[in-house]
Amino acid sequence: MDTKRLGIYVASVTPFTEEDEFDADALIALMERNLKEGASGFFLGGSSAECFLLSHQERVAVFEAASRFKGKTELIAHCGALSTKEAIRFGREAKLLGYEHIAATPPLYYGFSPKEICGYYRDLSREVGLPVIVYNFPGNTKREFDLENPDYQALFKSDVIEGVKHTNQVVYQLERFMDLNPKLKLFNGFDETMIATMAYGCTGSIGSTFNCMLPHYEKIYHAFEEGRLDDARALQHKANTIMQALCKVGLIPAVKYVLKRQGNDVGKARAPFINPTKEQEAFLDSVFSQYLVK
Repeated sequence: MDTKRLGIYVASVTPFTEEDEFDADALIALMERNLKEGASGFFLGGSSAECFLLSHQERVAVFEAASRFKGKTELIAHCGALSTKEAIRFGREAKLLGYEHIAATPPLYYGFSPKEICGYYRDLSREVGLPVIVYNFPGNTKREFDLENPDYQALFKSDVIEGVKHTNQVVYQLERFMDLNPKLKLFNGFDETMIATMAYGCTGSIGSTFNCMLPHYEKIYHAFEEGRLDDARALQHKANTIMQALCKVGLIPAVKYVLKRQGNDVGKARAPFINPTKEQEAFLDSVFSQYLVK
C-alpha cells in the first residue's frame, strides 16, 4: 500500500452451503467477479463476513481460500477477537498464508481501558510482525477512540498502526485521524459516506454493498476523481437509497439475497440473523431495479 488513492475494497461476505458450512468455491467465484468489476482489494473476515458468527477454523479457512489471489490484488485479513491471544493466532495464520496487511476491531464486551486496548494492538503488531489497520466501528464495538487521550495519540502516531477502517458516520473524526498522523492509510467504512470522506482526502473505501453493486460505486469514485461532482452526488444519492432499503431488511441477509439474484449464490446469513421474507425480497428487487446503475 502507498499513500495514493487505494480505490475500492470489497468487504467480502462469507458464503455458506445449504448445510451452513463455509463454501470456498463460492467465495472464489465472487472475488473473481469483483476483480473483473474493478475491485482494488478485499477485506476478509470482517463484519460483512459474519466474523463473530464463525468458528476460529472457519475464519482461517476464509483467509486460506482468498489467499489464492495474493499477488493479484491487495488482501486484508481481519483478525479482531475478544482476546489478544486469539487475535495473534489469526494474525500469524494470515501471515503464513502470505497476507501483508491485517486489521482488527478493538476487543469487545469488557469495557477495556484505553491502556488495555493500546496494549492489545501493540501486542498484535509485535507478535505477528505486521502493523495493524484499526477497524473503527463504534456502532458495533461500543468503543470510541478519544483522540484527545494521550495513550491513543501515541498509538496512532506509532509504527504499530498502518491505517484505520473508519466505519463511523462521524466524518469529522476521520479528519482528526488525518491531522494526528498524515501517514495513516484511511479507509471509509460506511458506503453511504464515500464521497464525503473522499472530499477529506480519504485513501480508499471498504464496504459491504461493494459485493453486489461495485460498478455503481466505481462510477461514484471516478466521477468524484474527475471533478464531476454533480454526477457523483446523484450516484451517491441512488446508492444511499439502496442502502436504506438493504438496512431496512437487514444488511447482511439482504446483500446475500441480492447476490443470489445476480447469479452468485452465497447462501443465507447465519442465525440469529433472519433472512428476507418473500415480501422483502420483492421490495429489494424493486429498489435495485429502480436505483442501481450498472
